[in-house]
Amino acid sequence: MKKLLLGAIFALLPLTGFSATILGIQAGGGSWKHDPSGSIRTSADGVGISADLKNDLNLAEESEGYAYFILEHPVPLIPNFKYVNTKLKSSGAGAINFDFNGTPYGAAGVNTTLDLSNTDHILYYEVLDNVVSFDIGLNAKKVDGQAIVDADVVSFSGTIPMLYVAAEIALPAGFALAAEISTISAGGDSITDTTAKLMYTTDFNLGIEAGVRSLTIDVDVDSVKTNMEFSGVFAGVYFKF
Repeated sequence: MKKLLLGAIFALLPLTGFSATILGIQAGGGSWKHDPSGSIRTSADGVGISADLKNDLNLAEESEGYAYFILEHPVPLIPNFKYVNTKLKSSGAGAINFDFNGTPYGAAGVNTTLDLSNTDHILYYEVLDNVVSFDIGLNAKKVDGQAIVDADVVSFSGTIPMLYVAAEIALPAGFALAAEISTISAGGDSITDTTAKLMYTTDFNLGIEAGVRSLTIDVDVDSVKTNMEFSGVFAGVYFKF
């Protein structure tokens, strides 16, 4: 999968000459109201136990912060850079028979916290840069997370290589529509992070943005299978120069 993604980037290198970008920096941040859905399924002693994130574990809708930084330049062949930090944590108390980290939990009540906070390190090229802009690149999404069930804690950390594609359409009066996706799919597992937003930039280079974001994780690792989605609206501010 890494070779395929790298091959796609190198195949598009000749197109990067179409971009007319001068040096530009944009920084922003805001709040994302994410609502969890889906399930986690574990297998203990050959018996599968499934827990629904909302109906069983009662993971709550949360509003948490995000921040990003973008650096674009006119140097050929060297990619532009985007960094995004996203907080993603949800807690709840539910009642379900569940086996976690080798410990069985009865239906009397389970306190659960799922933390999937992550950072995106994106290298991309501008294929188009006009009224319509189009970017393509690679995203190294680093996840530093924890799953906590009562006193049991499982920490996990890893970097996931993903294909990154983004597009933006300039509208009159300082408005713009933008969408981006980071995704990977291999061996039946997939992770996809999508964003769509409306932006407005003032004459003073200050801007506001609002839209929707969805992160889906469909992964089967060892004896644990996840089919989760965190989605909801977000709003923020940014400054570009």
